[in-house]
Amino acid sequence: MTEAFRVDGRRVLVVGAARSGLAAAALLVRRGARVTLADSRTAIAEDAALRALGITVELGPHRLDTFLGAELIVTSPGVPLEIEPIARARQAGVPVVGELELASRWLRGRVVAITGTKGKSTTTTLVGRMLEASGRRVLVGGNIGVPLSAQVDASTSDTLHIVEASSFQLETTETFHPWIAALLNLSPDHLDRHPSEAAYAQAKARVFANQGPDDWTVVNAESAGALALAAGSRGRLVRYAVEAPLETGVYVEGGVIWQRTSEGAVPLVPLSAVQVSGRHMLGNVVAASAISHLAGAAPADLAAGLAGFTGLEHVMEPVATVGGVRFVNDSKATNVDAAARSIESFDGVVAIVGGRYKGGRFEDLRGPLAAHGRAVIAIGESASQVAAAVDGIVPVETAGSMGEAVRRAAALAAPGGVVLLAPACSSFDMFESYDARGRAFKEEVARLRERSP
Repeated sequence: MTEAFRVDGRRVLVVGAARSGLAAAALLVRRGARVTLADSRTAIAEDAALRALGITVELGPHRLDTFLGAELIVTSPGVPLEIEPIARARQAGVPVVGELELASRWLRGRVVAITGTKGKSTTTTLVGRMLEASGRRVLVGGNIGVPLSAQVDASTSDTLHIVEASSFQLETTETFHPWIAALLNLSPDHLDRHPSEAAYAQAKARVFANQGPDDWTVVNAESAGALALAAGSRGRLVRYAVEAPLETGVYVEGGVIWQRTSEGAVPLVPLSAVQVSGRHMLGNVVAASAISHLAGAAPADLAAGLAGFTGLEHVMEPVATVGGVRFVNDSKATNVDAAARSIESFDGVVAIVGGRYKGGRFEDLRGPLAAHGRAVIAIGESASQVAAAVDGIVPVETAGSMGEAVRRAAALAAPGGVVLLAPACSSFDMFESYDARGRAFKEEVARLRERSP
């Protein structure tokens, strides 16, 4: 905790009224700040509740004088730093931090931070379960579930904060200091927001920026990009892998997840305890095992954390089997690499791909589709890009709605095959979130099942 950090009586502007901004504004009020919350929307459901807390609410077009008059600006993760009022305020010397950075300055417990292009939510959830099984006092949040600002008041010296950290959250960190920092992988993503792949990688690398020799850096040995970023950390390096042979680290061999050190190998978890599908999902389990064991969980605790865990909603989620065809919802596969790993997890795949493009090469789906695919249903704004990229590999059809996509995919699938929602894109062209997209997919599958003989 940064004891010297105080906001008593200071004019603090919070930008963005999503869950992180709302939590930050409430925290700041409790800490004595004079808070204004600005959001570009013209109406928000929380307006009256915020004003009741003494928060000034400014909706609609941002007012430059509000930004320039602040003594501190706190941004929600969804707010780009490049918007003009923030850029002007920074030029004028107004400090700008993100909600994650703000909250971390008041935490009393240690932080375990998990980032990466894919697998963050699953790994974070598993680490929380494993450490809870070990008897530790655990709070899970950040980019998943509860914002870190909502955990500050409950933070104690023996609390472990298990934090999923996105690139948007990390890019605004200054003092954020994880005891254990994990980078699961790195591939192009969010290029609709970050100006380049290098800028995206640089944001991810912030997770290691304040680590020292008493901290731990956990990294995927099978991700060259992640290894390169982790090389800059001052923490003690622990590598993990699913297939790569490791002289030291956490790895899979002979149906067991092992940890090998200079003193020998210790069995951590039998693979028989793992109830999720796909090689990349196994990678998340290996990562969670490595992180949790470092944090003090015994092998029995790791297995207990895995018990009954079949995955998160919208992450390789089995939905139903209709007419011998399996339907799987991986709506959270919002980038090309994640979609590729999903497709590789099955055979006879009819993949529903598309949405709002946010970077990456759809051509990278050609190899997985050639080996595992039967057809593609292209949807959303990027449908023509998807179709052009995979043309000649598998048959491609386009659909104008999720209902049409599910029906067309079902018609192209054969018994024993899989209809897989693996969009490789954000949802914002057709849906308000990846959750809404996943729910729409499941609703259409349910309708299909009702009509099926």
